[in-house]
Amino acid sequence: MLLNQLVETSRQVAATSGRLAKINLLAALLKQARPEEIETTIAYLSGSVRQSKLGVGWATLQTVRGQTVSAPSLEIAEVDEALERLAKTTGKGSATAKAQLLGSVFSRATAEEQDFLVRLMTGELRQGALEGLMVEAVAKARALPASDVRRAAMLVGNLGAVARGDLASFTVQLFRPIRPMLAQTATDVQEALEKLGSAALEYKLDGARIQVHKQSDEVRVYSRLLNDVTVAVPEVVDAVRDLAPNELILDGEAITLTADGRPLSFQVTMSRFGRKLNVEGLRGELPLTPFFFDILYIDGDSLLGEPYAKRSEILAKYVPETQRPPRLLTADGRQAEGFFNAAIAAGHEGLMAKSLDAPYEAGSRGAAWIKIKQANTLDLVVLAAEWGHGRRHGWLSNLHLGARDPAGGFVMLGKTFKGMTDELLKWQTNKLQELEVRREGIVVHVRPELVVEVAFNGLQESSIYPGGLALRFARVVRYREDKKPEDADTIETVRYLHLRPPSPQRGEGARG
Repeated sequence: MLLNQLVETSRQVAATSGRLAKINLLAALLKQARPEEIETTIAYLSGSVRQSKLGVGWATLQTVRGQTVSAPSLEIAEVDEALERLAKTTGKGSATAKAQLLGSVFSRATAEEQDFLVRLMTGELRQGALEGLMVEAVAKARALPASDVRRAAMLVGNLGAVARGDLASFTVQLFRPIRPMLAQTATDVQEALEKLGSAALEYKLDGARIQVHKQSDEVRVYSRLLNDVTVAVPEVVDAVRDLAPNELILDGEAITLTADGRPLSFQVTMSRFGRKLNVEGLRGELPLTPFFFDILYIDGDSLLGEPYAKRSEILAKYVPETQRPPRLLTADGRQAEGFFNAAIAAGHEGLMAKSLDAPYEAGSRGAAWIKIKQANTLDLVVLAAEWGHGRRHGWLSNLHLGARDPAGGFVMLGKTFKGMTDELLKWQTNKLQELEVRREGIVVHVRPELVVEVAFNGLQESSIYPGGLALRFARVVRYREDKKPEDADTIETVRYLHLRPPSPQRGEGARG
């Protein structure tokens, strides 16, 4: 299929406001794609490339733009092949080689195709074809129920694979990680209980999300992003290998604790992940403790459709209490508030409130799980940064922060230069320059890939920012390298927090 067909569909989708009309346009294009083109087509329409890292900046893209052709001839498969070679080009002389490789592609592209490719590769493609629309488009193109396609995509985390495969094959399988179930937010425990009624409350641990698969003596550990991190976390492997069932899939958190059982910082825990060298030494210095709060599969049976109450009973039968977070069943607000205070006093973030009747909704941020944290925080995406002055001269300091817009792109909510150590400023400056797409004076615009947790004192109406809201006294808490931009909070969440009346117990709406 020609790239031009995809570019034209992208243009039409961006110019179309109706959801159904967008889906029809996307489905019509997907029907034309060959099986081997489906995954790339879905990625491009969703505003991303298949390759995790291309290593190409704005300056290189500008050097290869210019000469164009009038008649489209470039095929999607050719572009994907070129980007695959681009991603694998490293080492001395790679910058020149990358420019030559891109130049050979751009020289065969029309002006519209060049513009599309630049926006695609810099993360600035805004046509509103996000995953929700793509799921329905795939379902329409294949004449399948959207619910079945969505369920399969959540299980495997790859809509492209679902689009070209047999849905019957997308079931729970050992050593094929499942997208984790996510939580909505509440400002306090009372609000959570109002939504759920009688609920299970658990300590919310500030650790690294893990999913552990076991078959006999083989144990594999996967991160929140579904990466295999087994080699970095031998303590988790040992703990699960000792459990009685032959086959298991567990959902939980790994966290570093002090000698008296208090949690160390999230950054300390994350320092254990991604390490392949000196793992045993790190294990001695910063041992990880796994806590499991859900069980998804046991000895050949999927538990995803079972209510949480039943899953928790099975979990308690096979996983010792020392490897499960503290838990309370209650509908009483005062009892819940006391449990929340105990979690905070123990050094944890707050609580998770869970519906007893809900199934495990892989990949979904449904209403069955609710998190309650002490601080007002949002997970936002860095859109740009400004060069600092004075003591911060030479560092990218003032961050431009955006919430995710489900219709496509990000909505800026404000800026902050607060909460940054010298070490963070140094890392941030290097990382943001790798993501740079263009400069305007002191402002460096970047691909929207970094998620940062930001604390704030409240929200106020603003005529400056397009969302009509701005953060008050925002400051950086930490970067969330375990999250993708699609995991960032939405502008709807921000608006909800702004409209909600202040909690009488804890001040303005808290968020986690």
